Amino acid sequence: MSTTQEDSAPAADGAEGAADPAAARRADPWKAAFVILLIAAVLAVVAWVLLGSRLLVVRDIEVTGTDRIDRAAVADATGVTTGTPLARVDTEAAARGVRGLDLVESVRVTRAWPAALRVEVTERAPLLSVRAGDGYLLVDGDGVRVDGAATRPEDHPLVSVRGEVEGSPAVAAAAAVVGDLPDDLRSRVTEIRADEPAAIELVLADGATAAWGDTERGAEKAEILRLLIAEHPPEEGREYDVSAVGTAVVR
Repeated sequence: MSTTQEDSAPAADGAEGAADPAAARRADPWKAAFVILLIAAVLAVVAWVLLGSRLLVVRDIEVTGTDRIDRAAVADATGVTTGTPLARVDTEAAARGVRGLDLVESVRVTRAWPAALRVEVTERAPLLSVRAGDGYLLVDGDGVRVDGAATRPEDHPLVSVRGEVEGSPAVAAAAAVVGDLPDDLRSRVTEIRADEPAAIELVLADGATAAWGDTERGAEKAEILRLLIAEHPPEEGREYDVSAVGTAVVR
């Protein structure tokens, strides 16, 4: 009798174990459905908060980097109105609108959660002056007017070019030369003759001139010119030639 009882016990355990997977399988669809509904509800709430509620909307447009440009004009140029859900703002379109302003060189538009749009502007900087009637225009490397002056500005070399100033390759070449000049040399330059972008000439305050050539290897040319000036101080009629790097000429 004892042997029979021992043999029947495992059978009962096996039957119970076989029933458990079946019960689990019957419960699984309900669990899966519950999880799916829960995820859908969470996503719906998130979507509503981001796109439909008044919680995460543009309440302020933060404009930085402006000096000459009115901040309100920059904010208007984004085309974004307060109350717009921040997630719906097309930052690329907003940046394109701001780049359309004349004095904007570049711009970066980002979302500043929870309720602001950040617009970081880089304004055009005057590098050169151009004679215009009785006064002067201060232009950047693209020839875009940034400011004006009644008298010839000492810190912006006068550039002479043919044709239109805005978009002129000659103005771009002259601006590249200015960018390559260290401060001590830049302060000596009063005029840049760039009628031919490949044959640029600098006029120095002392009456000397420097044949610069094209814009290639400008930093090396600047260093050579500095050495020539140190050995042969500028004077009226003196000519320096650094147009061919590796060959320096003083006349």
